[in-house]
Amino acid sequence: MPCVLLLIILAFPRVALVLMWIYSTYLQHAFHGGLVLPVLGFIFLPLTTIVYAWEINSGMPTSGVNLLWLLVAVMVDLGGLGGGAHRQYRR
Repeated sequence: MPCVLLLIILAFPRVALVLMWIYSTYLQHAFHGGLVLPVLGFIFLPLTTIVYAWEINSGMPTSGVNLLWLLVAVMVDLGGLGGGAHRQYRR
């Protein structure tokens, strides 16, 4: 079951963020109740926002291996954004 949940989050990170915002206080704890950073994360880097919230709520420091997880999430998010520009350039 956790693997299915992980696949759903990876496939639909924005849906996962909305559900996290509605049904839990996970994002509010990670971003101290602010609204600007979660909304920007929803628009630009949804997977990174989820990974950061997971690290903060789990009490993990944002260094070492945890920083590597965060950087991988950033690369996945940016890869999705840049792929369309690359395909458009080749036409």
